[in-house]
Amino acid sequence: MTADLKKLFQSLQAKQYAPVYLVDGDEPYYLDLITDYFEHQILQPGERDFNLMVLYGKDVEWADVVNACRRFPMFAERQVVILKDAAQLKGYNELAGYLENPAPTTVFLIEHRGKKSDGRSKTTKLAKDKGFYLTSEKIKDEHVPGWIQSYGNEIGFQVPEREAQILATYLGNDLQKIANEIEKVRINVPEEKALTAQLIQKYIGISREYNVFEFPEAVTGTDHDKLFRMLAYFVANPKSAPMPLVIGSFYNHFNRLYQANFLTGKAEKEAAAALGTWPGKAREIMATTRHWPLVRVEHCLLLLGKYSTMAVGIDSNTPDGELLKEMVGRMIANAPVIQ
Repeated sequence: MTADLKKLFQSLQAKQYAPVYLVDGDEPYYLDLITDYFEHQILQPGERDFNLMVLYGKDVEWADVVNACRRFPMFAERQVVILKDAAQLKGYNELAGYLENPAPTTVFLIEHRGKKSDGRSKTTKLAKDKGFYLTSEKIKDEHVPGWIQSYGNEIGFQVPEREAQILATYLGNDLQKIANEIEKVRINVPEEKALTAQLIQKYIGISREYNVFEFPEAVTGTDHDKLFRMLAYFVANPKSAPMPLVIGSFYNHFNRLYQANFLTGKAEKEAAAALGTWPGKAREIMATTRHWPLVRVEHCLLLLGKYSTMAVGIDSNTPDGELLKEMVGRMIANAPVIQ
């Protein structure tokens, strides 16, 4: 949770309400979190029937929004007006007239989903001046594992670093999906206080040993027994490792190895920033370059180009399992001896 978001919720929980709140951006997770609070926490259940109004930008006129905000609350100290999808409201900038003199008994939330509100507009400037403004931005991939661990701490469910990395690799930066999957585990095993690889495999469906996102690391790693176990599993179960997904996973891995070959001698944090990953992961990648120099990485990238076309049926009708076995075999053929 960002500092601005913490500040927002602290003020809301202290019932220190501003007359207007503008939240925008392309990360829906936090926008939903904020909107849900305004819908369910500011007013008492018995007050909501008459004093909570939820409007949608595509369905109303700007004058309807202003009229709703100018109403007096009924049998309550205040009313809440929520404008969802404000980016779709025709005449959005006409709201500036209301924001110049907002009603003191109305808490007005403008949810500008999908993009930032134009910072040059009078509406945005007045919302910042009269109330609270927050942008919910997509989190960068390299920050996802840290976010997962922080989220686990907030809900009292520890997520170790390695498990956070697995979730980040498999689920990407979809924060709502990540939160839902973690909650699914907690619902099934409420007595557990930490996420383990076994729980991930059982309830989320990601095998720590047999998942395509860790397969490239096995190819460039030193544990050959693990590599051959994984390869045998994927060849026998081709649906668990479709070639387009495998190719994408391998490309990301070898692309980072390619970049890492030019980062020798860099500090761990500097290397992590250049590779777009977290420091612990950067350390692993940099160590791998000792045995996978530039010439071998370039060879593997060329192989990926060749097999990506074969995987979609160009000049080949070979099944995925056989293609995978052939590609990995050519990648590790004549690999440097590991001392």
